[in-house]
Amino acid sequence: MPSAIARPTYDRAAIETGIVHLGIGAFHRAHQAVYTDAVLRAGDRRWGILGASLRSPDTRDALQPQDGLYTVWSRAAEGEALHVIGSIRDVLVAPEDPTALLTALCQPSVRIVPLTVTEKGYCHLPATGALNEDHPDVRHDLGNPQQPRTAPGFIVEALARRRAAGLAPFTPLTCDNLPANGETLRRIVSRFAALRDPELGRYVEAEIRFPSTMVDRIVPATTDADRDALAERLGLRDAWPIVTEAFSQWVIEDTFGPGGRPEWDRAGATFAKEIAPFELTKLRLLNGAHSTLAYLGCLAGHATVAEAMRAPGFATLIRAMMDEEVTPELPPISGFDVTAYKDSLIARFRNPALRHRTAQIAMDGSQKLPQRLLHTIHDRLRRGAPFNRLALGVAAWIRYAVGWDEQGRSIEVNDPLAGEIQRRTKDLREPMSLVRAMLSFEAVFGTDLPSEPQFSAVIARHLASLLAHGAAATVAQMTNVEV
Repeated sequence: MPSAIARPTYDRAAIETGIVHLGIGAFHRAHQAVYTDAVLRAGDRRWGILGASLRSPDTRDALQPQDGLYTVWSRAAEGEALHVIGSIRDVLVAPEDPTALLTALCQPSVRIVPLTVTEKGYCHLPATGALNEDHPDVRHDLGNPQQPRTAPGFIVEALARRRAAGLAPFTPLTCDNLPANGETLRRIVSRFAALRDPELGRYVEAEIRFPSTMVDRIVPATTDADRDALAERLGLRDAWPIVTEAFSQWVIEDTFGPGGRPEWDRAGATFAKEIAPFELTKLRLLNGAHSTLAYLGCLAGHATVAEAMRAPGFATLIRAMMDEEVTPELPPISGFDVTAYKDSLIARFRNPALRHRTAQIAMDGSQKLPQRLLHTIHDRLRRGAPFNRLALGVAAWIRYAVGWDEQGRSIEVNDPLAGEIQRRTKDLREPMSLVRAMLSFEAVFGTDLPSEPQFSAVIARHLASLLAHGAAATVAQMTNVEV
C-alpha cells in the first residue's frame, strides 16, 4: 500500500482479547473498533476485539482472509482519509457454533461486551423498552440456555457461567440507538435473567453495570463501486472496507465493572457521569431527521440522503422540524451549542461524498419510530404544542410500510412487523382506516398516542396528502416551494 495510508503500529499477535463485540457490522467497524485501534496504538494491549455475528457469516468470510484487517475510508466534500484498522483479532458466527461464543465470553481476559445489534436485536417492545417475553427467540433461549440465539440470551448465560466459575463479570455496553440505552439493556437482561432464575435476576440487577452511550457517525452500506474505487487507491482489494464521514462522536457513561475500561478518550471519546441529554439530543435531531428523510425520500424516488436534501423543500422541512418541534423538547446541556449541532447535521446530510441510501435508513421502522419521532410527539401533545412536521414523518412511515409505492408497485419492506402490517392493512386505501390499522400495533405506538384524537387526525391528514399527491408535492406544499 502507499506509505501515506495509516496502519497498525503494534504487534497484533501480542494483543489480548479484552472485548467481545456482539453484532460486528459496519457501524462497529467504523466506530468502536476505530477508537479501540487508537488505544492499542497507544500501547495498551489488553483490548483486542473478538467480533461475533449473531446472524450471517458475511463479515467473518470477508475479514478472515485479510487477518481481520480492513480499511476505513472517511470522505467529505473537502477531502478524504484512509486508515487500516487492526483491532479485530477474529470473528465468530454465533448460529454456526453458539458454544464457541459462550466460551469466548467466559475468557478471564474479557472485560467488556459491547453491542451493535440494531434496535430489533434487543427483542424488546419499542413502545415500553421491556423485554418481549413472547418473542420466539426469547422463548427458545429461556428453554435452551446453552444454545442461545439472542444477545440477551448470550449475555445472561455467559454471566451465569462466569459467576459459577468465580470470574468477575464483564460490562455489557450497548452502542445502539435506544433511549436510555444502558438502562434499557439493564431492564431487558435483568428480566431475562429473572425468568431463568430469580436469584440470577437479582444478581444481574445488583452487580452488573450497564453504562449508557451516545454514538454518532454516518455509515452507509459498502458497495462494489466503493470496493473498486478503494482498490485503485490501495493497490490491492479490500473485501469489506468501510466508507464513512469524517465526523465521529462517542459519549460514554463512566460506570464500568471491576475489569475497568479502555482509554477510548485517547481517540476523542468523552466519558461523562450523565449522558442522557446527549443521547436524547442525538436520537431526536439526527435519527429523527434521518427517518423522516428516509421515508419521504424513498417515496419521492430519492435513493440517497444527499439527493433528498437537494430536492425542493426537503432541507427546509427538516431544519424547521429540528428548530420548531424537536429543540423545544430537548434538555439543556451545559456548554453544548445546539444550533451549531443542527448546522453540522444539515451539512452532514448534504455531504455529496457519501451515498447513504434512504432504503438502508428505512429498515426496521417499527423498532426505530418510538425513540426517533413518537416520544417527541408525546412531549408536544402533553404541552399542547403543534407537531405537524413530526407527524408527516410518521405518516410517511405508514405510507411506506404498507408496501406499495406512488405508482402502485410493490415495495420490499424490511421490518420485523412487515408481514403483520401487510395482513392488517390489506385492501385498505382510505387514510383513517390505514391509520387505525397501524395504530393497533401497541408495541410501536403504545396505548397513549392511539387514544389521542388529535394525533390520529393529524397523521391521517398527512397520509391523505401523501396518497393523493405524493411525497414531493406534500413536502413542497408544507414548505411553500415550487416543485
